[in-house]
Amino acid sequence: MWDIIFNHISKRVIQKTSGGILFNRRGFSTICRLIYGCGFFVLLGSEVQAGIKEDVEKVIRNQFGDSISLSMEKLVLDNNNKSAVEKKVHQRFVNDFIYVWTIKDDDSVKAYGLLDNVKGLSMPITFLVIYDPDGKILDTGVIKYREPYGGEIASPSWTAQFKGRNAKSNYAVGGEIDGISGATISVYSMATGVMKLSLLFPLIKSQL
Repeated sequence: MWDIIFNHISKRVIQKTSGGILFNRRGFSTICRLIYGCGFFVLLGSEVQAGIKEDVEKVIRNQFGDSISLSMEKLVLDNNNKSAVEKKVHQRFVNDFIYVWTIKDDDSVKAYGLLDNVKGLSMPITFLVIYDPDGKILDTGVIKYREPYGGEIASPSWTAQFKGRNAKSNYAVGGEIDGISGATISVYSMATGVMKLSLLFPLIKSQL
């Protein structure tokens, strides 16, 4: 299988000419989309990709301290809930599941962390949204940004704009949410992705 993939990449990315070898940027972009479509860099099988889980839990502990207890689960999305949210925000879920962390302190649920992915220009953006039990955003963080440009969306000063929002809030870029020059696609994808999880949260709360 890997021989087939390598040959496909070679044909699209590398072009031989009389003057030597040229790097085909358009072909590279195609390969990025192919990899993205396979979810290769996002989630492998039913497990969170190596390093992602640790990064998520580091963000959570920075927010709540080391005394909390964490439990993670893979939550398969109900098709009706999934479709309803997708239609409302005009953005699809990358997978038919998300990962959820339940955050407890002395057996009392303090918050929930939802991990999902959205498509950037050509690569997925892995992000975390932490909600209180009522669905209000406590924190948002970009866990993995893979594009060469637009990494400013991972800045705490930008993600702080989502704090306090919920399913009824406005997530419009250029209005409630500031844009970032040179990162238009990533900004819109991220803002829509956070809104998507905010709308999903009340629908899955009873399952958590």
